[in-house]
Amino acid sequence: MSKVKEGNKGSLKWWHLSLMGIGCTIGTGYFLGTSIGIKITGPSIVFSFILAAVGTYIVFNLLAKMTADDPQEGSFCYYAHKAFGRWAGFSSGWNYWFSNILIMGSQLTALSILSKFWFQNVPLWIFAAGFAVLSIFVVLLGTKGFDKVEDILAVIKTAAIFMFIILATVALFGWVDGGTEQPGIPNSTNEFFPEGPIGFWSSLIYAFYAYGGIEVIGLLAIQLKNKEDAPKAGKVMLTLLMVIYVISLGLAVTMVPLEAFTEKESPFVTALSSYQLPFFPHVFNGAIIIAGFSTMTAALYGVTTLLVTMAKDGDAPSAFSKKIKWFKDLPLPSLGLGAAGLLGSVITALLLPEKIYEYITTAAGILILYNWFFIIISAYKILQIKLWDKLASVIGILLILTAISGTIMEKDVRPGFLVTLVFIILIGVICMIMKKRVWDKAND
Repeated sequence: MSKVKEGNKGSLKWWHLSLMGIGCTIGTGYFLGTSIGIKITGPSIVFSFILAAVGTYIVFNLLAKMTADDPQEGSFCYYAHKAFGRWAGFSSGWNYWFSNILIMGSQLTALSILSKFWFQNVPLWIFAAGFAVLSIFVVLLGTKGFDKVEDILAVIKTAAIFMFIILATVALFGWVDGGTEQPGIPNSTNEFFPEGPIGFWSSLIYAFYAYGGIEVIGLLAIQLKNKEDAPKAGKVMLTLLMVIYVISLGLAVTMVPLEAFTEKESPFVTALSSYQLPFFPHVFNGAIIIAGFSTMTAALYGVTTLLVTMAKDGDAPSAFSKKIKWFKDLPLPSLGLGAAGLLGSVITALLLPEKIYEYITTAAGILILYNWFFIIISAYKILQIKLWDKLASVIGILLILTAISGTIMEKDVRPGFLVTLVFIILIGVICMIMKKRVWDKAND
């Protein structure tokens, strides 16, 4: 596996990594996908997000400790290889690649749906194509350009969440005209869990998906000036995310009846739609588009960066490791494959515009959790972890398995689970072929 060169100190400070983590994480999975989770489970969605935050922290903390102990370009892929062998690194890397292609498809579809708020007669695929081209342009700016863009977008979308929290609080105090009959804070188990335990179980995948993005931070952690600051960066990032996620969702589900929420509109826009705030839907819709674009671009950057490392390690064709010196030393072949994935998403948006967002979001969330599972078990084998970390690892695995299995229970999201099986089988078959024809021969 590729190793980081000795003396590679990096220049990132921990707070900058936290900011970039927020930028890579907050996207349409939170701003739009949570509507699906609310419809499935009701006000208990806030508990889903708390549990998902716990699971996400466990995964990131273990990944950060491995990074601090042995910083590597391949991040979680390197650690999977180190723990279980080449098949694990290969599977982890390509699972991540496919999951991010689905994330980009999910974000593209969501961005297109949101853009139709202003241009209802324009087909989804036209918006998808436009955002795809713009995302490729940002990645072409190089690492420094990408970092600057993500920093700016992170501030904008975090400010959008705070804007909603402030306006929702003002509205609840009756300081804004309008509003409908508010359901208020639930005061019974049935009100918290209107769809019962099955609904709550099925909603976990959407909460976990809203925290997706920590893998990119794992890849960027080698740029830290002090690698031991990686755990601290994760703690600050995830604490802030959990607090603003839970507060904003808690406000939303107490402001309007559950039947008002729809997957075609952000729950935060729905919550304030009956108040006389004509500017809010437009401003917030724009903020959500910025958030989704940011997450999609981070996913494209992630697959481009990791594919270069995988190609160096022989887990992808060697052509993808090449960088074009006359073009800011960018890995254009790797970026080209990611762009091909974006093109596939555009075509999907054209052919299946109705339910595709729900299915792709579910599938992307599950594939992310497969990688998180590998991170936990890799850390368990590589690190000399204390009893508390061992207990946390078990809790993390249980939460991940619970979220994945919950997608089988809900018929509307079950197709997303079936999509992931196709990818897992495909990766498994290729892995066996590589082992028989390439890896075993190389070891002879």
